[in-house]
Amino acid sequence: MSVSFAGSCLPPSSSLPPIRSLLSASEGQVFAALRNLQALYCPVRLPIAITHPASKRERTSIASPPEPVDSGYASQDEGEDDDNDATPEEVTAALRADPFERTFAIQWLNSLLARSEEMDIHDEVRERLVDDAGFVLSSLFESTEEKEEALTRDFSFLTSTGESVQVTLNDAPLSSTDHTAVGLQSWGASIVLSSMMCADPDRFGLTQGSATDGQRIVELGAGTGLVSLAVAKLLPAIGAAPVSITATDYHPAVLENCNANIETNFPSNSYDTPPVDTAILDWAQPPVHMESVSNLLIASDVVYAPEHATWLRDCAAHLLAENGAFWLMVTVRKTGKFEGIPDTVEAAFIPELCPKKDDGLTFKILETEFVEKRRGIGRGDESGYNLYRIGWA
Repeated sequence: MSVSFAGSCLPPSSSLPPIRSLLSASEGQVFAALRNLQALYCPVRLPIAITHPASKRERTSIASPPEPVDSGYASQDEGEDDDNDATPEEVTAALRADPFERTFAIQWLNSLLARSEEMDIHDEVRERLVDDAGFVLSSLFESTEEKEEALTRDFSFLTSTGESVQVTLNDAPLSSTDHTAVGLQSWGASIVLSSMMCADPDRFGLTQGSATDGQRIVELGAGTGLVSLAVAKLLPAIGAAPVSITATDYHPAVLENCNANIETNFPSNSYDTPPVDTAILDWAQPPVHMESVSNLLIASDVVYAPEHATWLRDCAAHLLAENGAFWLMVTVRKTGKFEGIPDTVEAAFIPELCPKKDDGLTFKILETEFVEKRRGIGRGDESGYNLYRIGWA
């Protein structure tokens, strides 16, 4: 299906002026962004034109629309024709229902209100800006309270033996107060990585070792726990020995949802001890007792800022045994807020920054593969995935 944003609202994540440069944004950009948000989320339109004294900085129309930026949201897949073009109403409805875009808008509005006093604009304009932003924000909260509900999703992954691994997950609504708790929902990379591991377990070392041998799998930034749960169900399906699997995350709310997903897939009335447990893990301060505890580390779509890549590198180096492997899948986004994230991962692994051991081993990227986006999986702004095999060498 081909999608154009002409005549429809624009995705907040790719059209709103960046928070870091709000103070330098023009009145036209800010008010046009507010009107786009109002048209997307509120039942009553703001005035078409707003008259005000020119600011100290500029004299320009504030009624001009924001410059469209293609976020890739629901974009046309390669090979599809244009016979089933989505209407502007369908595009707007899809954006309105997207919890990520809603949470992004809420965070942007909160930042705008917090910085309004610092903006170089007339008091009359500032008052109108605060009123309009507050109106949109209150409408967003009302809409969130009324409409957002948890979603149960069923996944089926084909194994190398021809059997299927079934995983049922609860995708909780994204938090409107904590925009970093993105792990409440399953993202495309976790689905693709789970599929690849089920299809080729030998490649990922899943047929080697057992819990009695000290084999331990740790998922970093586990979120809903999809990859851990898929692996836990895969091992008995292919006749592999059981191993210890720990799904880790930093957010208590995320781990609470992950524990609920473990209970759904491995009910306590059927399992004395579920094959997956959970643990809080702060990448910036990994516990001393977890040094070299894991033979297999896995992580998918967990890097959203340059510092994340550095923390992840150092944490993984601390956790991974010398003979182990760290499989990291990073989502490639060519537009929007998270464009260029794969570059931050590779920048964190330049030779002079890689962790080193006294025996001469270096923690570095050993293998890189680009994985094409799969139709029907992931958000529209995803163009593919970089899969890294990282380890000591």
